[in-house]
Order: sequence, then structure tokens, then C-alpha cells
Amino acid sequence: DKAPLSKSLLLVPSAISILLTLLFQHYQKFFAYNLQAVKEDFQIWRLVCGRTICLDLKDTFCSTLLIYNFRIFERRYGSRKFSSFLLGAWMLSAFFDLLLVEITQYVFGITINSLPSGFLGPVFALFVPFYSSIPRVQVTQVLGHFSITNKSLVYILGLQLLTSGSYIWILALSGLISGMCYNSSMLKVHRILCVPRWVAKIFSWTLEPVFSSAEPTNEVRVGMGATVDIQRQQRMELLDRQIMMSQVAQMRRQRQQQGGMINWNRLFPPLRHRHNANYQDHPSEQGIPPPTEVSEEQVARLMEMGFSRGDALEALRASNNDLNVATNFLLQH
Repeated sequence: DKAPLSKSLLLVPSAISILLTLLFQHYQKFFAYNLQAVKEDFQIWRLVCGRTICLDLKDTFCSTLLIYNFRIFERRYGSRKFSSFLLGAWMLSAFFDLLLVEITQYVFGITINSLPSGFLGPVFALFVPFYSSIPRVQVTQVLGHFSITNKSLVYILGLQLLTSGSYIWILALSGLISGMCYNSSMLKVHRILCVPRWVAKIFSWTLEPVFSSAEPTNEVRVGMGATVDIQRQQRMELLDRQIMMSQVAQMRRQRQQQGGMINWNRLFPPLRHRHNANYQDHPSEQGIPPPTEVSEEQVARLMEMGFSRGDALEALRASNNDLNVATNFLLQH
């Protein structure tokens, strides 16, 4: 949903790769990433064909899974900005491919005539915004020391793709360099290598209706998580939040029956004021409980999700160091 370009990159190149591998093997030579033919015979068309379709099904599988995970950027930035990033990374990585091959030959004396084919440069370039802008949330720990996060599987897929060929490290390095160059605010590459607005409108009118998907209705929309994993985790915690809110409602009814109102300032002092600035309540100093000791590790986890240190400290103190309750409250307020 809301990622037609990612869906087209996932379906079309994969289908062509499977057809070339199983049925049309005699056409594979036209999609080989032959650098010698590009440099000596000026067959520039090989850059387009060789850097779009994978001829190895393992590379097709890994790159397809990575594109599926990176669709979050199209949802976040929009199809035009996402396609501009892919175009810029594709063009920059093509230049860095040739440059790195020449450097390898000059330094190590290794002549490289061909590289693994496929849409690999832009895929590796997407690791740059993935590392810098997607929050890291710990899921579990292995052997008590190794943390498993919501980003671990993507890095494992990237490592698998990196080790699938002899010279694929050149594509990975050129992709990472191109991603950093495109994201750099100093180089201003994104202002030069971008998809024109009129081209984006043409593709929006012609191809988007073909690859667009309807919004899923079988799942309840919960929260505004930065990744699908975080959104699913929020959905799984919906029942816990409902139980917590029902307990609060029950406490409110009990206090109303006793002639008083629940004192929200004792539960979430500054955060409640931030949510409703017009509400003022000044409890007596004798009614304020002593501050709870807060774990710095849990504060760091909340700060990694984008919350400020002050809000993280107050939420953890109010929730008695319950990370899930503190996260839920910060997301709702």
C-alpha cells in the first residue's frame, strides 16, 4: 500500500530474471554487465540492461526482499522523491563502478571485465538512509549479549547479498558511496539528479493504477511507527493499552463515586500538562511520591525511537520503569 514503485521494482525485474534463467537463457548475454564492452566498444546500453536485471536467482531473491523492506522510504517521502533517490544512486553508482574497477586494476593489478548484473547499486545505496533515519528497537537478546533489533534481518540480507559473488563488493561500495553523496546536504546532488515533476505525473497517470494496492482493511491502524515492524509491535500491544485505559477508567469511576476526580498529575505530571496546557492542578508537596530510579538503558532506547530525554525520564518514572507502558504513553501523547 502507498508504494507502487517498490511494488513494480519487486515484480517486474524478478519476473524477467526468472524468465531469463528458466526459458530464455540465450538472451542472458544482452543483460550481462560487461565493462569491457562498455569501455572498448562504447556499448552504453549494457549499463542499462546489465544494471537492472539480475542473472543470478540468489541475487534476485535477496535484492527483492531488501526492496520490500525499503518500501518504507517510498511511503515516507513519496514516489517522486523515492524514484529520484533511486535514479541518482543508479547514475552515481555506475560512475563509481568504473572508477573502483580502474583503482583495483591500478593498485592490485587485477583486471575486471564484468561485474554481477542487477539493480544492486541503488539497493546498497538505500542502506544509507536506512541506517541514519530508521530507529533501532531491540527485540530480544541472544546469549545475553547479542542484541536482535528490528533492523537485524535487513543487515543479514545485505550481508548475504554481499557474499554472493566475487566482485559484488565493488557494487556494494559504489552503492554506499553514491547513497552518502546523494544524502549529503553539502553536495546538493538531490537538486541535480532528480525526476522532473512532469515525468512523475506521467508515470503516476499510467503506471500507478497498475501497481497500486488498496489499503488493507483487515488490520486496525495503530500508531505512527517509523517501520512496519514497529507498527506491528504497536498493534500487538493494543490489547495492553486497552487494559491499561480500562483500569484508568475504572479508577476514575471509583473516585467520582467517592466525590473526587482522578489526579492525572500524579500519574504523568509534565506530560499531562504538555497534552492539555489549559489544565492546571497544583497538588500539595506532601502528596507527591518520591521520584523513581530510572534505568539509563531504557532512557537510551526511548531516545533512539526519537523521544527527548526529558520526556523519556518522566514517562519511565510515571510508569515505574515499565518500558512498554512508557512507550505507549509517549506515542499517544
